[in-house]
Amino acid sequence: MQTGLYIVGTPIGNLSDMSPRAIDVLKNVDLVAAEDTRVFGKIASHFDIKTPRVSCHEHNERAVIGGLIEKIRGGASVAVVTDAGMPGVSDPGFRIVRAARDEKLPVFVVPGPTAVISALVLSGFPTDRFTFCGFFDEKKLRDDNKIRHTIVYYESPNRVHATIAAIARVMPERKIAIVREITKIHEETIIGYPADLLNIDDVRGEVVLVVAPAPEHKMSDDEISQIVNDVVANSTKGAAADLAARTGISKKEAYRRMLNKTGDK
Repeated sequence: MQTGLYIVGTPIGNLSDMSPRAIDVLKNVDLVAAEDTRVFGKIASHFDIKTPRVSCHEHNERAVIGGLIEKIRGGASVAVVTDAGMPGVSDPGFRIVRAARDEKLPVFVVPGPTAVISALVLSGFPTDRFTFCGFFDEKKLRDDNKIRHTIVYYESPNRVHATIAAIARVMPERKIAIVREITKIHEETIIGYPADLLNIDDVRGEVVLVVAPAPEHKMSDDEISQIVNDVVANSTKGAAADLAARTGISKKEAYRRMLNKTGDK
């Protein structure tokens, strides 16, 4: 193997997705830095990979990077793998790549499956522009709604219902796709407006949420007035911000409309 750092993608569920090149690299590098050596051990056992391995996860990544860089500088080849998918995509990996680049060491990628792209394609939503926002954060949802093209989130299955409810409040006009268990036996994609999916059955397994682009038409005054009525009826501290996020008007204009509405009462 050529000296350097190898970023290796591994299956996100179906072991048949492991590429021959990935197997070859993992068998022949000097060391594998794995997010969880026990999880990688299952892959290693299945493909008869006997390469020495060390842990490199989010809690120790900064501490072990120096040693891994020293090994590469000394002529070693080191592969980085995560529990599933591509290292560096909401998983450990980017820091060691950055360190290797800073040291002007060779970096190679062995492409593999990634849940982000797989879910995006399965959704059927436009793919020409999209933004991956990592794990869903309700505090950032109003700002996220300013992204008018397709959005992709990771989410925990036990939070899916609360997340759908939050999206229904802020992005009611945007369809969502709940994509779960990608490449596994129970793979499923559920698509609909968030309000229509509030009462879906419990979701199990690994989940990716894809949000469709915002509608292209500009809302009429009547449509905005209907949303004003809805927001005022469920007034919260951030009501004006909610109105701005849902309609695309400025916060100042949203606040003015809400004052007018409450003044009419």
